[in-house]
Amino acid sequence: MAAPLLPFHKEVLEKIHDPSTSELLLLARGLGLRRVVCTLMKIYDSSQNLVLLINATPEEEAAIGEELGIMGCRRPGLRVVGYEMGKRDRQDLYKKGGLFSITSRILVVDMLQSDIPTELITGIIVLHAEKVTALALEAFIVRLYREKNTTGFLKAFSDQPEHITSGLSPLRNIMKELQLRTVHIYPRFHDAVKESLETRKADVIELYQHLTEQMHAIHHAIVQCMTTTLSELKRSHTTLDLDDLTVESAYFKSFDAVVRRQLDPVWHKVGPRTKQLVSDLATLRRLLTYLLTYDALSFHGYLETLIRSNTTTASGSARQNQSPWMLTDAANVIFQTAKRRCYTLSKKLADQPSNVDNILDDQDAWDALDEVEGRVKRPKAWIPDGMDPVLEELPKWELLSDVLQEIEEETLRQESIASVFHQMSDVRGSNTVLVMTSSSRSSALVSEFLSEMDVDAPKGQRGRTMMEAKLRQYLFWKGKLASQKPEGKNQSHGAVQPARSAPQPSDSSAAGNSKTLSEALKRKDTARQERSANRRRVRGGGPSTAPRNPQPDPKPEIIVIDDDDDDIAGFLATQSTSSLNELLVAQGDFELLEGIIASQLEGDFGTQYGLLPPEQTIVVRAYSDDSDDRVLAELQPKFIVMFEPSLEFVRRIEVYKNSHPGLAVRVYFMIYQLSCEEHKYLAGLRREKESFERLIKERGSMLLPIYEDKRAKPGDELIKTISTRLAGGRKELNSQPSQVIVDMREFRSTLPSLLHASGLLVVPATLTVGDYILTPDMCVERKSIPDLISSFNSGRLYTQCELMSVHYKQPILLIEFEENKAFSLETVAETAKSYAKPSAKYPSARNKGPTEDERAPPSVQSKLVLLTLHFPRVRIIWSSSPYATADIFSDLKTNNPEPDPARAIAIGAEEDPEVGAGVHAAAGELLRCLPGITAKNVKYVMSKVSSVRELCEMSRVDVQGILGVEPGNLCWEFMHQGERKRSS
Repeated sequence: MAAPLLPFHKEVLEKIHDPSTSELLLLARGLGLRRVVCTLMKIYDSSQNLVLLINATPEEEAAIGEELGIMGCRRPGLRVVGYEMGKRDRQDLYKKGGLFSITSRILVVDMLQSDIPTELITGIIVLHAEKVTALALEAFIVRLYREKNTTGFLKAFSDQPEHITSGLSPLRNIMKELQLRTVHIYPRFHDAVKESLETRKADVIELYQHLTEQMHAIHHAIVQCMTTTLSELKRSHTTLDLDDLTVESAYFKSFDAVVRRQLDPVWHKVGPRTKQLVSDLATLRRLLTYLLTYDALSFHGYLETLIRSNTTTASGSARQNQSPWMLTDAANVIFQTAKRRCYTLSKKLADQPSNVDNILDDQDAWDALDEVEGRVKRPKAWIPDGMDPVLEELPKWELLSDVLQEIEEETLRQESIASVFHQMSDVRGSNTVLVMTSSSRSSALVSEFLSEMDVDAPKGQRGRTMMEAKLRQYLFWKGKLASQKPEGKNQSHGAVQPARSAPQPSDSSAAGNSKTLSEALKRKDTARQERSANRRRVRGGGPSTAPRNPQPDPKPEIIVIDDDDDDIAGFLATQSTSSLNELLVAQGDFELLEGIIASQLEGDFGTQYGLLPPEQTIVVRAYSDDSDDRVLAELQPKFIVMFEPSLEFVRRIEVYKNSHPGLAVRVYFMIYQLSCEEHKYLAGLRREKESFERLIKERGSMLLPIYEDKRAKPGDELIKTISTRLAGGRKELNSQPSQVIVDMREFRSTLPSLLHASGLLVVPATLTVGDYILTPDMCVERKSIPDLISSFNSGRLYTQCELMSVHYKQPILLIEFEENKAFSLETVAETAKSYAKPSAKYPSARNKGPTEDERAPPSVQSKLVLLTLHFPRVRIIWSSSPYATADIFSDLKTNNPEPDPARAIAIGAEEDPEVGAGVHAAAGELLRCLPGITAKNVKYVMSKVSSVRELCEMSRVDVQGILGVEPGNLCWEFMHQGERKRSS
């Protein structure tokens, strides 16, 4: 059952549901935008309507389809049109009407080819309107839509006001491209929203957690590194306006795009050092996040990979452009403090004696033996003697365990009260606890902590078991990396074995202690099961239990430079076999292993795999999009723990609380005090508020554009095609509209949209030769800079130029640069290097060998020169942007005849409609595989023979008569090679 609409939802729908109007809706995140869109689509769910949803991600398509199904739109509901659906199937589907979600690229092609009845479209719904620009396909769709349909509606939606603040009049530009004249803005401080959400407020408990002393030191050092990096970046580019680049803005992911946009005009002048600074800012921002979400060992391991990648390249050589922040004192504080959070070393590990027994590890057996003999518990056998594990836990883990304990006590109190007054049936909501985190990795870590948490341990040590398992993985990882160093490549990886040992009592005491030891082990297992039974079960977000004997992570292949790698590797080399199960697998005793596993699960199957009551369940989930509203509606939790802050989820809880009156909801809001987490949350609130205020101000002073009616009128086509060239005192008339044939694959670019906007008729087709056909004799192959480089490396460009030269009189290679980017193929640093003076070490070039530049692969310029030498008829056109390309195409088409789409499709196709039409395409592919037959003569061969069998039965002389002497001899020898072997 769908959740009821709030008053402000109904107000929004009343304003936008009119089919005769087209509007843009800007709604604050978390207020239920998907619910509004689905309700609007439900209104038009009928076979008499044709409503299209565009610019939706696959995840959004699935969620909207499920939401519509819950609302009752099931037959047929929302149908998704993708690339796997053929042209004929799409045509039949459009005729049936209903709700469709279609990709922008497919819709553009279908509109241009008239596969979809554009004039019969009831309306188009555009998601993510903040992404619509003049170069977007959505703007192309709107132009095609309004050319044939002026009565259908267009509804655009967005919940990202921060993305509509860059540039001059950003809101007006979006409305211009979508051809809209009305915009509705609903921020959180809107009167209707405030009145709806403040009627019933949830019980919110804010918990401010302090960082540990070491985490605070690392946090301060990272911020200091960010400040230094920003200062260096500003100092390097004093001519640019970089005042908006602050440490506060660097907390957000959009900061990288802002920096790149600021530097784009001079990116061709930017050296490797500046590019390294831009990359370092993103790395430091991730470090701030990982400090608060990763466990101490994972964070330290990530730092070690940064050190290694910063000092050496993938080939093992020294890195030239290193990160400057790693050379500062603050970086040293980061690395040393992060290591102290994990462990401390009292002496060299390699100096310890290797007297570990070659026996299996069972730490429970060690603890049980110590309990029997009355000794103090010894350190873990797999930990080196010189290592003192610190294993600092995240402060929020302890806070979360206290919160869950409080929730459990509150649940028991409510159940006792309800049982006394017999009101159990009147209590609404579920006792399932919902824990929300910022990422899936954080969810997995929290789930692992809750599964392994020891409720009887002192504070700060409840996750000790989990951290020890991670330390074990870390030691194996370090030893493996040390064995993979360049000087140790020839060492056997099998020498580094996990360090595991178990108690093996002496012969004199083995018989007397065996019975007592077994009883001690049983008592420990019973106590562990009782602790786990009293603890809530964890589901979602990650594994419910951690492996008892974790294996080293096989993923890390990076060599980490540290001072204790060799020591740890030396200690591990003295150890022997792994666990009992691994030993059984190595010996091939799978039946015994199967029996052990079956006996372990026989008595505990219901506990591990049975259904759990809600009061014993904790759901751990990462923040997502509007699908979180569905999770709240399905679980209906009375207790929600926000392990990390989220502005959007706070509003989702407000909507959830007011949509379910009578439901008591308690929210625990956890945040690290005086950290980037708190600063980022407050900065996000301020940014959104300022963005909405700017949009409201722009709406009040915005000049609405006037849209002209571009529908064709009688006589317009003739007037627009009159040639202005005077030849012999008369005017030439061209009855065909000016058109360009565009390959289907080119609709991924922005050029077809600009060609249509410039007044050209775009004809989509599947072309074998070229990307754009301007005239019957003019073919254009368009290459962006990355595509040009990859085409040179693969040799594809050579083949494309060869085909264009064979089939067209004027082959053209168009090299197109991006807008507002450097109009150059190389940076200033590369140019300076290429024109550097010869070194004084080699004054004469007579006796010296090839230099490093001569040994290097040829540059793009050199390859272009070779290309023009091979194909002298190919012309190269340089375009600074797609806008310039559209103007160039218009100039090239002036006073030239229009191309024929049928002929353009037939050129270079596998089947020629005039020659060899009865031969299947597979036969042509088979012929190309034969020696002596190429793409140039395959059509000629197909015109001479009716089948491949006929070619095989021909004599050597006949085959040479078709292909020539040498190619024919090669082909005949290849076809009759098996006969000669059999005869011999």
